[in-house]
Formats: sequence, C-alpha cells, structure tokens
Amino acid sequence: MAEKPVVEEICKILKKTNALEFGAYKLSSGRITPYYVDLRVIPSFPDAFQRVSDIITDTVKQELDVNAFNRVAGIPIAGTPFASLLAFRLKKPFLYTRQTLRLRGRERRVEGVLIPGDRVLLVDDLVTTGQSLLKAATAIRAEGGLVSDAFVLLDREEGGLKRLEKNGINLHCVLRMGEAARTLYELSVIDEEQLDIILKQIK
Repeated sequence: MAEKPVVEEICKILKKTNALEFGAYKLSSGRITPYYVDLRVIPSFPDAFQRVSDIITDTVKQELDVNAFNRVAGIPIAGTPFASLLAFRLKKPFLYTRQTLRLRGRERRVEGVLIPGDRVLLVDDLVTTGQSLLKAATAIRAEGGLVSDAFVLLDREEGGLKRLEKNGINLHCVLRMGEAARTLYELSVIDEEQLDIILKQIK
C-alpha cells in the first residue's frame, strides 16, 4: 500500500485524466456499478503514465521479491500497458493472456514464451471481483506456469481479494478504493454524496 503523498498524487492524476465518472456502468463481470474508474485513459497522458508506471514499479519492488517470479503477464486490455512497462523496467520477459482462445495460428490463450515451471506475476489496472485475473491465472496454469501473486494499481474492494486468495493468489495493490475515495473527498474532487456512493459499493 502506498504512503499518503503517493495516494494523493494518484488521486490528482485521476482528476487530471477524468478517470473517475459517476452514472450507471456495466462492468466486465456483468455487474452494474454507480461509478466507473477508467484507467485506460492514463497512457494518453504521457507525464501521468510515466509517473504511475514509476509508482507501480517502486511498489512492486517494495512489496514483492522480484527474484520470486520469472515473467510478467498483462491482463487484456487495460492491464497490458502497465504490465509491459513493468516487465521492461524489471528486465523480465513479458506475456499477455487473451480473453478468448485464438482460433488460428497456434491457438493459444497465452502469448509470449512460457516455459512450464515459470513463475508469473499477473498485472492488471484494477480489480473488482477478481474474475479477469482468475481467468488469466487459469490460462497460464493450463500451460504449466505458476501463479501465486497478482498486482494492480487499484483494488475496488468488491470481493476480488478473497476470490483470488481462495485460488492461491496473493493480491497486491498500490491503493484501495476506500482510501482513494476519502482522499478525493479531502481534495474536493468529489462531494459527500459521491463519497457515499463509492463507500456503499465496498464489501
């Protein structure tokens, strides 16, 4: 978990990139949510993207043993830019998983070189229910890879941590949604009603 100055910096980036919106949104899990965090927009702001990538790299180095995994795998689509930069900075081979089986060529769910026994760190932009990360872990494990850790910038705190733990995966994050929401409120980015909307979604 990041220290307060880093949390504030990320929250300012969320404001700058208009990454947080309120309304009725359908998530990849099929769930309807009253707010949406779109971290896909961050790479469109080079300065913000570079700073977020610095924070992700620093946090991974602090919280994980980088010698404990051989490869970094990005989760499509939003996690891929963050994962590829992290792999580059850690000098680790990069993989990415497909959402569905490719029905031509080598017909693989995992793209890149994966050797049975390789220990793989999963990287996504955020986690809600953990469904996307779990699907990626299943695909990698099916090809002989070992997955015990996943890393995200933001944990929306809606069950993902427990679901991943049940499947042998430790979730690491830079910040959690509750902390982000309170900080956004302190920075006057969101009002009290919006703060309540977010906090009511947390489980």
